[in-house]
Amino acid sequence: MSTTNTTISSNFIQNIINDDQKTNKYGQRVHTRFPPEPNGYLHIGHAKSICLNFGLAKEYSGLCNLRFDDTNPSKEEVEYVDSIQQDVKWLGFSWDDRMFYASDYFEELYHYAVKLITIGKAYVCDLTAQQMREYRGTLTEPGKDSPYRNRTIQENLDLFQGMKNGDFPDGSRVLRAKIDMASPNFTMRDPVLYRIMRATHHRTGDQWCIYPMYDYAHPLSDAIEGITHSICTLEFEDHRPLYDWVLQDWEAEAKPQQIEFARLDLTNTVMSKRKLRTLVEKGLVSGWDDPRMPTISGLRRRGYTPEAIRDFCDRIGVAKSNSTVDIALLEHCIREDLNINAARAMTVLQPLKIVLTNYPEGQVEELEAENNPENAEMGIRKIPFSRVLYIEQDDFMENPSKKYFRLSPGKEVRLKYAYIIKCEEVIKDAEGRVIELRCTYDPDTKSGAGTSNRKVKGVLHWAAADHAVDVEVRLYEYLLLDEEDDEADGDDFLAKLNPDSLVVRQGKAEPALANVNGGERYQFLRQGFFAADSDSRPGKPVFNRIVGLRDSWAKAQKEG
Repeated sequence: MSTTNTTISSNFIQNIINDDQKTNKYGQRVHTRFPPEPNGYLHIGHAKSICLNFGLAKEYSGLCNLRFDDTNPSKEEVEYVDSIQQDVKWLGFSWDDRMFYASDYFEELYHYAVKLITIGKAYVCDLTAQQMREYRGTLTEPGKDSPYRNRTIQENLDLFQGMKNGDFPDGSRVLRAKIDMASPNFTMRDPVLYRIMRATHHRTGDQWCIYPMYDYAHPLSDAIEGITHSICTLEFEDHRPLYDWVLQDWEAEAKPQQIEFARLDLTNTVMSKRKLRTLVEKGLVSGWDDPRMPTISGLRRRGYTPEAIRDFCDRIGVAKSNSTVDIALLEHCIREDLNINAARAMTVLQPLKIVLTNYPEGQVEELEAENNPENAEMGIRKIPFSRVLYIEQDDFMENPSKKYFRLSPGKEVRLKYAYIIKCEEVIKDAEGRVIELRCTYDPDTKSGAGTSNRKVKGVLHWAAADHAVDVEVRLYEYLLLDEEDDEADGDDFLAKLNPDSLVVRQGKAEPALANVNGGERYQFLRQGFFAADSDSRPGKPVFNRIVGLRDSWAKAQKEG
């Protein structure tokens, strides 16, 4: 794992909870929440947060809520709400009857804002967004008070009521907290609590034309739900003083506490939801569930298992400092899972025809093959073998190098589960391309028969021409060319996109793969791990490559 900071104990959040248990801060309660904004699909970074929040609740026999932060209706859709629920369930977690929305609390949030105005802690400001930026100051200079900061309480109450009633245009006024324009923490320089926005909300419709900001709605939602430990990513560390400030006048004995942990950054991966949305909207991927996307739905469609993702999240642990994880670790986790659980199959991705000239015409043998040599309980299967076969084009070389152990003129190889064959003749087309090989087979070398002790170094996978099923195989590579994560601003990251992130092959496979169901996973011998895509139809299977066989993570660990 390539990291810029060392991972600290994966228990540092548990240490905080343990201390709270000792002091009885929350009466031995542990209540967490996972609070996604429904403005896009969840990605692998969210999976880390899901595993952490639901995992902690389970460990302490507590509760974890699913709460949608639906405070910005201009970007939120029911599609995203539905996809988030599906993703959390697929990962193996349940919120039982505790699914909430920030919009459930709009009335309470509004009345609390009125209370803040009444006690002199909030005011209506008419500055434009640009003016507020100018008044905000710099890292070395304090900000300036808004000329509207000293409005009377009654004037602020009237104006805020007018904002709620729709008396003013969008963006013309905001409600701001009255804190400290000279604070060294920019977040505390009179942040905005409410803005005017006329947008139809997916749950409340047009009932509201003012919406709370995240930094206001989030702590109050936590408090209303009785959350004890509000766990969020590190970019909210500077927002913690505001989190606590918002709750100062909330009437509760023990208020929730915010705890920050490092978000997940993954090499060769776009991790920004905004950038993922750009890829979708520009048509650079087929959708949010494109198997190249790091979204949970994309990983699911590609063939990743929830067990592998939970294992990955457990291995990377919880850190207090940002770091970048090598995507090879994620790939290692899915290989470990599928090596034990995925059935084997033979699929030829770039077929080259072979005719066994001494094999009887019309004869078909049923050969036995292991479904998984790592898991004997998965049993065996039968594979048809006949006179005309397909092998990979890359498994033949007319003028081989010294260490080339696959098929070449006059050389022998073993066909997996079958016989040793020898290349006798090469057939080419008018352009000189090899289109067919004429070979002979040795009938005394049948695998498992014990009739021959002859050994050859090359072992090839194959498919019988008359019985093979046509398959579409989608070979996926990393979406980003660079190993670094996508820190480029704006759309600059688009220049890093891998033009070969998807290559499609039309191959030949064992007949058993003709009627696979979407999501079924296999190891294609010598090729990698693959999953049947949802585009598959009876007799027309489509497979996505989940990951290749080469495990660079395991190799790196072995080398120390």
